[in-house]
Amino acid sequence: MTEFLMPSLGADMEDGTLVEWRKKIGDTVKRGDIIAEVETQKGLIEIEVFDEGVIEKLLIKEGEKVPVGTPMALINPDGAEVETKKETASKKKEVELQPIEEKAEPKVMEKLTKDIRIKATPIAKKIAEDKGIDLSQITGSGENGAITKDDVENAIVQKAEVSKTEKVEAPVEKLIEAELYKMEKQPVEVKKERALTPAEAIRSAVAAAMSKSNREIPHYYLEKRVDMSKAMAWMKETNRERPIEKRLLPAALFIKAVASSLDEVSELNAIWENGLQLKNEINIGFVVSLRTGGIIVPVIIQADSKSVGEIMEVLNDIIPRARALKLRSSELSESTITITNIGEGSADKVFGVIYPPQVAIIGFGNITEQAFAENGMLGIRLVVDVTLAGDHRATDGITGSRFLGSLNKYLQNPESL
Repeated sequence: MTEFLMPSLGADMEDGTLVEWRKKIGDTVKRGDIIAEVETQKGLIEIEVFDEGVIEKLLIKEGEKVPVGTPMALINPDGAEVETKKETASKKKEVELQPIEEKAEPKVMEKLTKDIRIKATPIAKKIAEDKGIDLSQITGSGENGAITKDDVENAIVQKAEVSKTEKVEAPVEKLIEAELYKMEKQPVEVKKERALTPAEAIRSAVAAAMSKSNREIPHYYLEKRVDMSKAMAWMKETNRERPIEKRLLPAALFIKAVASSLDEVSELNAIWENGLQLKNEINIGFVVSLRTGGIIVPVIIQADSKSVGEIMEVLNDIIPRARALKLRSSELSESTITITNIGEGSADKVFGVIYPPQVAIIGFGNITEQAFAENGMLGIRLVVDVTLAGDHRATDGITGSRFLGSLNKYLQNPESL
């Protein structure tokens, strides 16, 4: 029997709240299936399962807060074969069986019809239940008329406005009487803690991870100026042949160059958990700034096996979802190294803090025109300052220097990427 555990979506995650099971007992699951939705500091995350079999037992109830590593369900790896045999036998019996007409009470049928008709997202249902909102009175704005979180929140606002209006229209004497009654029953005002906004929750999570990093990881820093003239010229030429929505950005080129360099200097593609653990897959996390403040770090799985164009397609898909806090668990938890790219028109250099349990972070500053000497000649070139922060428990400056040298080589020969 295999235990499905509450996954860790980063060093900053200690627990998560189970919002909804997407699978039930007896369901067959395979690698990549969404088994549950969990509320974390990074938003509502779809949790994937990485084992195959049949769900034997669900150990956690919806709405419970669960620490990372806690068993949530039991999966029978031998059940998939048994389930397939049952389905085959069931299909044979369907031909022989006749449908049985069942009569139900009108009220029961009405309730069933009402429940089937209402479509709402899990988080919308949860908020509606907590706030006492009747979903049948809400018109959904989501896909196929589904009620979304925004629809429920708008209904809550409208309900509050109606309530406020009713209070204003009440006789003054009644309002005074009500306030005196409150004072009599509640002489001491109890202050409730304000709930954190999503942006504040993410900032808090990142702060915890960065504090852990500074406390436990002995950082070393290296820096290299890289001539980007050839790379930018190649990208400009390539973009002429691509539609506007598929044009490449420097970030895609940086990610591919880092992935290719890690193939040569694999010591940096690792994590530190009870010692150094080298990783076979090169999964590159990249820092995304949120509109409301704070950052989130989604990941590109197997970045070394993707072309620059394919990486750009992933970025176009995952960045909007990251900013909407709609990522899957694997898109937050599988990174083996992180890139931070400060972006055009910003700081010339960025010195990152390693995201545990990783052992390195690569920083790309702003691409600017600078004086650049080469082969005894001085000229103006497009240059980017690249920094490496490494974990001194795992590697040293020699390893980091080899990596930056390899990165420079690929950026001087972008066609090789």
